[in-house]
Amino acid sequence: VQEVDVVSLLGMGFFGFDWDLKPFALSETVVSWQTSKDRMSDKVVIRDDLTWSDGHPLTAHDVVFSFQTIMNPRVPVPAMRSQTDKLRWVEAYDDHTLVFFQREPLATNDWNLNFGIIPKHIYENSLKEDVTLQRSAYHVKYENDPVTGGPYIITRRSRGQEILVTARESWYMHSGKQVRPRPYFQQVRFRIIEDPNTALLAIKSGQTDELELQAAQWQDQTSGPDFYRFNTKADGVEWLYFYFGWNNKSPFFSDVRVRQAMSYAFDHDEMLNTLCYGLYEPCTGIWHPQSWMAPKKPTPRYRQDLDKAEDLLDQAGWEDHDGDGTRDKMIGGRLVPFEFSMIVRQDPERVRICELLKTNLDQIGIVCNVTPMEATVLQQRMLDHDFQGAYGGWSTGADPDTAENIWGTGQERNFVQYSNPEVDRLFDLGRKEFDREKRGEIYGRMHELIYADQPYTFLFFRKSFYGFNKQLRGINFSPRGPYHYNPGMGGIWKALN
Repeated sequence: VQEVDVVSLLGMGFFGFDWDLKPFALSETVVSWQTSKDRMSDKVVIRDDLTWSDGHPLTAHDVVFSFQTIMNPRVPVPAMRSQTDKLRWVEAYDDHTLVFFQREPLATNDWNLNFGIIPKHIYENSLKEDVTLQRSAYHVKYENDPVTGGPYIITRRSRGQEILVTARESWYMHSGKQVRPRPYFQQVRFRIIEDPNTALLAIKSGQTDELELQAAQWQDQTSGPDFYRFNTKADGVEWLYFYFGWNNKSPFFSDVRVRQAMSYAFDHDEMLNTLCYGLYEPCTGIWHPQSWMAPKKPTPRYRQDLDKAEDLLDQAGWEDHDGDGTRDKMIGGRLVPFEFSMIVRQDPERVRICELLKTNLDQIGIVCNVTPMEATVLQQRMLDHDFQGAYGGWSTGADPDTAENIWGTGQERNFVQYSNPEVDRLFDLGRKEFDREKRGEIYGRMHELIYADQPYTFLFFRKSFYGFNKQLRGINFSPRGPYHYNPGMGGIWKALN
């Protein structure tokens, strides 16, 4: 289950972004939003008919508490903190009036206001005992049965199997009156099916209403009457790319020539045309070519060139000095063979792509051990920088500035420990530029610099491929897929016939 999809139904917020990724205040929760002329503060008045699912009023004090919790460096929420750390402070002047104080007048300030909100009355005291919010018995209880601020609550959760959420009346009813639109679905069930074949059988048999399809499923397994009996399928452009990430602090990949050699060694065409059925487009950097921040002149794509790869490796000192068929190099007085592990989530498509890399590298004297693992283990290994190579993917944020958390020196999601002072400078410059065209030029230059450094071998931009029950309505694809914008999943309904 994509956690963000579940959270979108359980949580509430004051701001969202539309199909074009432009921010706006949500009328379901906000009365007014005013930005000061100097762009240094934002006054937000929230509605007085908001409640938590346990009946406790949801107030501005919950927002301040949530901000303070996110900014606690011991709380493990690096992605959220990379956003809220642009705020100097958040103040509640009464139960419904908030002022967000910005650190600087920046083009990205609107995004700083949109962070997750948790109930102060539930976590204020327990946070002192368990700052992780997930280890104590108390926190485990509320993780399994959370107090929610959004339109749904969890009514059943079977780990590794399913999550059932049910609409709560107190979201749309207040003092006997309907104050917000009632959710289209009384219940939504998220089934957790790790095996792709089993998941496909579930939608074909009508047990599920929606499935994100793999390339092989889209191409070969969803064209017959067994699929179209209950379903149809749709696709859309998505700003989501996949990569081989090279730990830049590893002795294997600290040299840019080695990282470039990896990209020349890999058979991109075999991956795209055979493993991905010609359905994905090659990725040539961090921004999708259709996005406003991509460079006007496209960066040239890498193609397999084993001679070029071997030449770069020789230049970097990785040669077969002992004649055993594997490249090696003297490091710290010891001859180190070029043998590394590529960690990857247990997923057939991803593992096949990594196996292709293994085969390619074997041709030039490098040993690559493909190591599949569970997603949670993979994520922790990457957070801890405990890897040499890793297969992963990133979705472009609603604003390019959010990528600083991935590419900025020392940032918490900079798993590969990449560092380029000029890229850091461009992130700072991009935030201060209000003209969108000029911002685009800044981020385009950043794209070119990162691509030249090859901290990743950029693989492909994945399209959105989905199977949907024929009765579903209201589905629209955005650059972030069919759900990850407003109203997203909340705007989908089911026809009665």
